[in-house]
Amino acid sequence: WIGILALYTVHKGQFNCPGGGLLHSYLLVLLVLLASIICALSALVYISMQGTISNPGPRKSLPKLLYTRLLLYLPEFIWAVVGAVWVSDGSVQCEKTVIDVVIGTVIASWVIIIFTIIGVVIVFDPLGGKKTFYLTDSVNRNLESSQSGQLLYNVKNTATRVWEKRIRLLCCCIVQDDDHRVAFTSIAELFRTYFSDTDLVPSDIAAGLTLLHQEQDKMESCPKEPEEVLCHSPSSLVTDDLDIELENAAHYMLFAAAAYGWPYYMYTNPFTALCKLNGDCCGNRPTDSDITGSDRPNFHFGSILKITGLQYRDFIHISFHNKIYEIPFFVALDHKKEAIVVAVRGTLSFEDILTDLSADCEDLTLEDVLENGFVHKGITQAANYIYRKLINDGILNQAFTIAPEYKLVIVGHSLGGGTASILAIMLRNSFPTLRCYAFSPPGGLLSKSLADYTKHFIVSVIVGKDLVARLSMPNMEDLKRRIVRIVANCNRPKYQILLRGCWYEVFGGDPDNFPTELDGRNQDALTQPLLAEESLMVHRSPSYNALEDESHLNSPPQYPHLYLPGKIIHVVEESSSRRLCSSDIKYMARWSNETVFSSILISPKMITDHMPDVVLKALNSLSQEHGSCIAC
Repeated sequence: WIGILALYTVHKGQFNCPGGGLLHSYLLVLLVLLASIICALSALVYISMQGTISNPGPRKSLPKLLYTRLLLYLPEFIWAVVGAVWVSDGSVQCEKTVIDVVIGTVIASWVIIIFTIIGVVIVFDPLGGKKTFYLTDSVNRNLESSQSGQLLYNVKNTATRVWEKRIRLLCCCIVQDDDHRVAFTSIAELFRTYFSDTDLVPSDIAAGLTLLHQEQDKMESCPKEPEEVLCHSPSSLVTDDLDIELENAAHYMLFAAAAYGWPYYMYTNPFTALCKLNGDCCGNRPTDSDITGSDRPNFHFGSILKITGLQYRDFIHISFHNKIYEIPFFVALDHKKEAIVVAVRGTLSFEDILTDLSADCEDLTLEDVLENGFVHKGITQAANYIYRKLINDGILNQAFTIAPEYKLVIVGHSLGGGTASILAIMLRNSFPTLRCYAFSPPGGLLSKSLADYTKHFIVSVIVGKDLVARLSMPNMEDLKRRIVRIVANCNRPKYQILLRGCWYEVFGGDPDNFPTELDGRNQDALTQPLLAEESLMVHRSPSYNALEDESHLNSPPQYPHLYLPGKIIHVVEESSSRRLCSSDIKYMARWSNETVFSSILISPKMITDHMPDVVLKALNSLSQEHGSCIAC
């Protein structure tokens, strides 16, 4: 509006030309229209700043303002069309500068309209008030059981379809077959179940995460109890083979990172990767190794060679084939460790994300293994695909024919780490000496019995506050409960929480001590949801265990607890020093257990700690430190 007003003032006397009156009228009306929109938006902003997240009373006039703004879209759209028609009219013969100004104004109007429509489509919830029918007492009281059951079924069906359409929209660029459709429905059902019992908008979640981060930092800065220090002391855990496993992990992490191919190589060598790969991309493809999938420029294979340092003849099989539940992997001979290495790629495509999100539980039934239990459905199907390729296609037989004295090692990072773990369980009976190194695997992977069984042959490596290693449905339910609790009981307006949170995340400082309704309550009272919390819960969430109906008490939990595989090495930052263009981080490693990862930690590093280059850097740092100690 300010820009148009300035341009109108500057060019006010230049509309005395054929068609100039139309352009003059267009700018004047547009100024009035934009002023009305700005007033409506200012009122929206002001009213939105009133009250707290759980106290919407001061914001009760907001719907009327929203409808007012919605009505203003009609003249805004009509006037944008009129402006486009008048500007394109050949009869307008004003100065080129004036016409360019009006064209810029028309373009800006259309950009604003288009982005607003996209924003509404993304955030609009088609369910609206239907959510309130979810398992509410009023439905059970006021309707017959058959009516309430049908109503609940219809609402759930609608919610699942809404999520399914959103997922299809996000995955519109990939070819969709029956597997995709089944996955879409399964993932939509998962999202519907998770979000159905809360009345939170994205900004509420952002405010909750910033509050949780500050609360978490305050707790970490408090001195620990002697018992807690003793429990986490490395001296209380087995540390005999830690250094050996760290050295092996640093070595095999190269293979896990190499499975990502050229994207990882270019990410870690942004200035030189293209030049180095160009020298190999036109070379002949190796004839000794079996390559499937598309790698026409030879960039993937060239990157794998560069990262691992192996020769062409060392590769037995390479697959770049990628579909849902079917992920790339390669089999190579590692002469340094005398091992046949199966390296599985992590998440790098939409298909991989769908595999990750197919988080239903299914039984893993194996002969001669008594510790059968629940596993992650999508990752298990990916492991089944690789298992069939290795065994049915004779890939492992070919490898052991070439190197019969070598041992079998399976490695992977992220999704690849989870797939490698389940693949190792499947191959364990046929290859009793196999080892598996899972780097940053997903937390919700194996049931307790299977996780204990894998401690004999799987080592998981987790860095810092890695989010993925803590991802499981029970942990997500716990996070939702914590967000609802801290957001609902904070006595500050949301904008203050977000502004203070942004400042804290960017510039640091002391965590803010926001006053909450939790202050002064005894420990017993803290176990029960407050009234403010219940206002944000559409119905009783699985997060709360206080259920009135006794029949629910004996039912199994909605989400079974799944754990990380094998023995766990937790690598954490011991200290860090920042320089002008870099930072030196000193790491320490210790044996850990799955209970340490039973809660999601909020941190700016929760994503970066998962990245393969960060994991490799941490392991190399620890391995070099151990080597220098031996040399000393």
